[in-house]
Amino acid sequence: MENKNVSQNLYLKQFNQSDAIAYSKQFVANANDYNFQLLDNAYRNAGKAYAQIKIAIETNKCESEHCAAELAQIKQLEEAPQASLDFLSSLVAELSVTEESSFDPNNNYKYTVANSLMNGRPGFSKTDGYNAYLDLLPDGSQQIVFMGPAFKTTIEDPFTFEILEVDNPLIINSSALKALIDSETSLVVSTPDISADMIRLLTEIGTFSSDMIGEDGNLKPNATISEEFMLKNLDGSFDYEIVDLGNGKGKNVLQFDMNKIEKKVTPFISAEVAGLMSSEQDAVAAWNVYISKHTSEDEDEQMLQFAIGANFSWIYETDLPLSQDKKVLFESKYKQYFMDNYLKQFITNQMPTIKEDAAVFDLEEAKQAKAQKFLNDNDLN
Repeated sequence: MENKNVSQNLYLKQFNQSDAIAYSKQFVANANDYNFQLLDNAYRNAGKAYAQIKIAIETNKCESEHCAAELAQIKQLEEAPQASLDFLSSLVAELSVTEESSFDPNNNYKYTVANSLMNGRPGFSKTDGYNAYLDLLPDGSQQIVFMGPAFKTTIEDPFTFEILEVDNPLIINSSALKALIDSETSLVVSTPDISADMIRLLTEIGTFSSDMIGEDGNLKPNATISEEFMLKNLDGSFDYEIVDLGNGKGKNVLQFDMNKIEKKVTPFISAEVAGLMSSEQDAVAAWNVYISKHTSEDEDEQMLQFAIGANFSWIYETDLPLSQDKKVLFESKYKQYFMDNYLKQFITNQMPTIKEDAAVFDLEEAKQAKAQKFLNDNDLN
């Protein structure tokens, strides 16, 4: 089943990044109205209401005892303009997440449309059928309502069975948004910087000695895994894998004790995942964009978006809170992602640290010598 959020978000991203609209004769030839007048419309009657309440208080014609309700209304109206600015500022910051390169398109696509509207993007003007209203509510909170072509839904008429298109506006309340932000929960979740986290992990897992870490806290360009994780023979020499170079020639490459490395890495991965799980919506974003698809940040963006669009995603509305099974699966895949995309480069085709062992040699002679050494080490001659 198609994930509408994914398809709509990917379409909107392509539409906003494309220059195609510049070649639309209809768009270029007509004026487009982007002035939604949010504050003007919200406060159009506020001055009159304020004056009426003020007069009622001063003339002692209040409807409530001791003018308590009227004084509260005055306070509410006086604080409303700053509250509106704070609300809109927070909203714009939340909606801007939809523009991030690693944005998870499984987020509600209506937030992407709202962001396009708030930023005056071509195709999202009043002329195009969009509008937005800021309302001051009796309880002191405020709400913004987004309407337009993308904020519609289809229903079936129960009598005629016709498919009808009806308005389904996006409504965001100021007190609800503030409660989310105060609890460190996002309206639109930003995908964690997995690359930065895993580059940092490389320096923390204990498989590299301290002299392999630079002053900036990152691994040096010539960093190699500590010798204690390299496979050795009984006599203490390195147990190399022989690689066939063709034409009867070969070379040695280091082999690593993967069980020992994994045992060393696992506690650090568990701690990292536990921290990520403190915000499960962040974990879902990381899963959807990177972990479940095994895609890394340096991969082709189109391939990445195709992977996100596959049916492996977790859905925010239905999969939160995460079940224990999903948490276990996440940690397993997270470790695999780290091993394959970040640690693997340090254990693959690594040249010997001993100069003589790094030279190209005759393949047949080396194989015979290695076999003989095995016989000698195990008293099998």
